[in-house]
Amino acid sequence: MNTHTTQLALCKAGISAWQQAFNRQDAQACAQQYTEHATMKASPFGEFTGREQIAQFWQDIMDQGFHSVDYSDVDWQPSPEGGYILTSKWTMNKAYGVVHKEHWVIEADGHARLIYDEFEVLGEK
Repeated sequence: MNTHTTQLALCKAGISAWQQAFNRQDAQACAQQYTEHATMKASPFGEFTGREQIAQFWQDIMDQGFHSVDYSDVDWQPSPEGGYILTSKWTMNKAYGVVHKEHWVIEADGHARLIYDEFEVLGEK
């Protein structure tokens, strides 16, 4: 496999790991799919920086009964800054929305993690 194919496969493994962690209600494992100092913009909730704040956000969402996230219309594009950008639609048991930008990068340990995540809740189910 060439470098781009390998990087994209790692990024796809990263989002899969995040989705599995969310669906088993493991906020800490979700946060581990972000870089140490990642930024997450979650509209309308606010902006969160770093794994600790991001883990707390996901725990709060889970505590409110949200689960069963799924992605559709997923698009991956190479980022000029390295890694890949994911855009998609998403649904959960109680809400749906859109991912405006997930920037996945390959870290020194060979794992892809989110350095930037921007998504929006468009409505409730």
